[in-house]
Amino acid sequence: MDASSDSVSGPVNDSAAHRKAAEVAKSAGRLSLKDAFIRCWTTYKSRAWMADEVTPLSGTTRNWFGGWGATLVDSLDTLWMMGLREESEEAVKAIEVGEMLYAAFDTPNRMPITRWDFQRAARGEEQVAPEGILVAEIGSFTLEFTRLSQVTGDPKWFDAIHRVMEIFYRQQDQTKLPGMWPVVVNARGEDFTQDTTYTLGAMADSVYEYLPKMHALVGEVIPMYESMYRDAMDTAIQYNLFRPMTPDEADILVAGAARIVDEPGQPSRVTLEPKGEHLICFAGGMMALGGRLIQNDTHVDLGQKLTDGCIWTYKALPSGIMPEVFHMSACASRASCPWDEAQWQREVLSRAKDPQTQDAADIIHEQRLPKGFAAIADRRYLLRPEAIESVFILYRITGREDLLHAGWAMFEAIQRATETDLANAALSDITVLQPPQTDSMESFWMGETLKYFFLLFSSPDLISLDEYVFNTEAHPLKRAK
Repeated sequence: MDASSDSVSGPVNDSAAHRKAAEVAKSAGRLSLKDAFIRCWTTYKSRAWMADEVTPLSGTTRNWFGGWGATLVDSLDTLWMMGLREESEEAVKAIEVGEMLYAAFDTPNRMPITRWDFQRAARGEEQVAPEGILVAEIGSFTLEFTRLSQVTGDPKWFDAIHRVMEIFYRQQDQTKLPGMWPVVVNARGEDFTQDTTYTLGAMADSVYEYLPKMHALVGEVIPMYESMYRDAMDTAIQYNLFRPMTPDEADILVAGAARIVDEPGQPSRVTLEPKGEHLICFAGGMMALGGRLIQNDTHVDLGQKLTDGCIWTYKALPSGIMPEVFHMSACASRASCPWDEAQWQREVLSRAKDPQTQDAADIIHEQRLPKGFAAIADRRYLLRPEAIESVFILYRITGREDLLHAGWAMFEAIQRATETDLANAALSDITVLQPPQTDSMESFWMGETLKYFFLLFSSPDLISLDEYVFNTEAHPLKRAK
């Protein structure tokens, strides 16, 4: 599956000098990324060892996840990949959580509790699955538990998640948007069909991400995972993906949210909310990978356009960094979309608090909206990995050299804005040239973001996509032969 530098799509400079220069650049990139990681790891180890996070400005500890060492766990394989074997072995000795997670399935109907109270469990008190649960919370155990069964030889892990996924499979065509599942489902009642919001983004993302990866992890011998992926993507392609109107008429895609609207006396209809999220940038890599796994070139092409959409959004902001949530204007056609200044301003006004008394030009100026953005609902950058994740996967699959340049530009912009004396900090407003830093560095910065940047500039045989799949926290799991 991995493309070598000699098998890229389209013409490339294949001279020996060009290849040598490319390797020198990649080596320099790896060293810079390793240095950035070591700075953060050293600060975590000296100031917050075994805590969930270290704060990058004040240098204190933060335990958002109960204090089980989220940064330590998420960084384990990054340490190994970067050749920091002594530190990796030290970190491995400090953890063990698999059995604790399995206990969350100890409910009357075997549906998991996502907010499991281990103290109540220790007292022998019964706990039941919730009636309202985010679909990603109940559908994102598959890769990890399947791999646990493969490694240990104990089928209990796979059995626990497979019974959940069979419900997803049976009810996939019974939802209000057949093919996809809504953001909120009823685990206690085992009803995954009733909500009206459908997205590939936040709160639903890894359900869809895991379908093609499960197909690969189990050696392509359980047909339902490929079937679920195909059907879900058929629906998402039709209702969620849109081409945004941009001043350069870029041929890119963004994944928005679809909603079912029911009005008295009218048939149900599907509406598109043309918003983008940094988190949803994983979808480009998912579709490129899924397309390659099931030999569907259309999915690979759509994955490229989704990834290019995230790259475009990074470049469009003065900081060179993509915002957390934003809105754009959806083109009527994906084939052609000429820029229309008046339409853009109408979209800006439609999202204003008081469109009757406000002027579009004033809003654009006050909110610092680059052309093409109708609103930026969340201006933060949280050190997220999803954009570079898709750049990495797409580069491994296609060999497109421009992705190396795009990835390096992203890293330079992020490092320039987020580096602190101790580590790297999240940003509160990426619409300004020098975004303000906030005292937060979530575990995915070292566990995912820096890892994907490092792998982008590494040899394809370091965690080959022919041999591994990554879970949603970027941990590589060995594929079955």
